[in-house]
Amino acid sequence: MNAVLALNCGSSSLKFGLFDFNGEDASAIALGEAEEIGRSESNFWLLRAGEHAKQEERITLTDHSAALAHALDALRGLGAPQIQAIGHRFVHGGPWLRRHVRLTREVLEELRGAVDYAPLHLPAALAVVDAVEQRMPRIPQVACLDTAFHSTMPDVARTFALPEDVRRRGVERYGFHGLSVESILAQLQPVPARLIVAHLGNGASITAVRNGQSIDNSMGLTPSGGVMMGTRCGDIDPGVLTYLMSHGYDSTETLEQIFDHRSGLLGISGETSDVRTLLAARKENPRADLALRMFCYSVQKTIAAMAAALGGVDAIVFTGGIGEHAVEVREQITAGVAFLGKHDVIVLPAEEELQIGRITANLTGKEVSGAAKTLEG
Repeated sequence: MNAVLALNCGSSSLKFGLFDFNGEDASAIALGEAEEIGRSESNFWLLRAGEHAKQEERITLTDHSAALAHALDALRGLGAPQIQAIGHRFVHGGPWLRRHVRLTREVLEELRGAVDYAPLHLPAALAVVDAVEQRMPRIPQVACLDTAFHSTMPDVARTFALPEDVRRRGVERYGFHGLSVESILAQLQPVPARLIVAHLGNGASITAVRNGQSIDNSMGLTPSGGVMMGTRCGDIDPGVLTYLMSHGYDSTETLEQIFDHRSGLLGISGETSDVRTLLAARKENPRADLALRMFCYSVQKTIAAMAAALGGVDAIVFTGGIGEHAVEVREQITAGVAFLGKHDVIVLPAEEELQIGRITANLTGKEVSGAAKTLEG
């Protein structure tokens, strides 16, 4: 059995999946997640393959290293097989790393140098890499980059209209949710020539895929750009930034709180970023209704823009928590882009952990079967 552990770090969460890879076949052994890491009480759940009921508990997980240790202990409690390779999701590789890669000291240095591009996510992912190294030093590890899939974007899509001295600092459109899009392509047979993938969750992005390659993505230098999101405003007039800076909002921490944590669906509704709650309240609550209409409008406009980049569209895939489950939102968006003509509308799950596992199995290759290490470390 070639057991590969996939780790997907968020700023306060750790999703994980243990998979068995046998040639071209892959099967899940167990899936789980630690949520609300670093708070007074965290939520942890584990689901064994083939079962429907999650094992859930409320515990204290002080940081991502503690969450990893608890996840490994929980997998060991299931009698899970020996882990032979571990893959990590990295939101950003900076301007130097543009492909999925085995982790070496040199690669880790590059990733540490990219922290400024994704300060909410990279420190946690790097801490988990260090924790794995301490607990299981012989296990091969792989960095799976959300930006890697978008390395094929042409210059016209990736270049910001900024002076050269600014662009030389790596300020360009990188694109994100690449692992999600890769997992969608793995589920589609065949892959449509002109495909739009709408990953709609708390974070949301739209990707234009031509013949299996990314040609554009709505996000930019960071995952804050693009369409309106759960707590992020998405694209905004740069004049808003300079206006706020000249009127007392002059720290990066304050601006980050406004644009990334207090805006989007939460900012407009004034209450929540949870689409389920907003849908239930929209008839009686005008702010909830406006938030939902703005979200759909933002996504509709961006899908139309991606169709222009592709010269038409053969299929639109909806994925992510909102894209998969919020039928009313999905129908409102598809109605708004009906003018694009006949195209398939497909709903698929974002299988990011499975895609991390696939990449890790491919990059570790023969070493997967020769570097086994028990869960105890």
